[in-house]
Amino acid sequence: MLKYISLAVAVCLVTTIDKVYADETTHSQYAGQQTREIKSLSKDDIIELRRGGGWGLARAAELNGIPGPAHLLELKAELSLSAEQVTEITRIFETMRAAAILKGEELIELERRLEVQFVKQELNKDRLEKILKEIAEVRSDLRFIHLSTHLKTPELLQPAQIRKYNILRGYQNDPCKSVPKNHDPVMWRKHNNCS
Repeated sequence: MLKYISLAVAVCLVTTIDKVYADETTHSQYAGQQTREIKSLSKDDIIELRRGGGWGLARAAELNGIPGPAHLLELKAELSLSAEQVTEITRIFETMRAAAILKGEELIELERRLEVQFVKQELNKDRLEKILKEIAEVRSDLRFIHLSTHLKTPELLQPAQIRKYNILRGYQNDPCKSVPKNHDPVMWRKHNNCS
């Protein structure tokens, strides 16, 4: 009897393992993406590139406290930006945006060329390497456009505006709302430009 129970448990276990394994491997995380015009770019990616959006390329600056012009303009009231600051940040933003749109279109076209090569099955190692190098160069240029623009904003801002930007964006805690233990609250707020 014990022999039959052990056999039944083993069969159930193997069946369960096979089913779990089959369910996990049958469908790819890419399922549904095969209908994209350009498989390597989503519809949202293309929209972002065509509007000159950041596409996450400036995170190294943004998350290290160096404000981006688009978000500065979005937060101009909260940051009390002067008319001169708004004018200059707008100029920087529009220059960046125009350059980013051109590079974004270039990247989309290169990804489309790669797509066509795969569809036609005309790729060989040399062609693949060439187009991937072109894509990498354009992507690098696009990232440079966004990151180098972030480098221009700190000189236009007061340190308190940069601190407030980082608080508003959720990258830092608000020092005005969290006075550390053993600190005089009045002096702490004064040193942190709290109102």
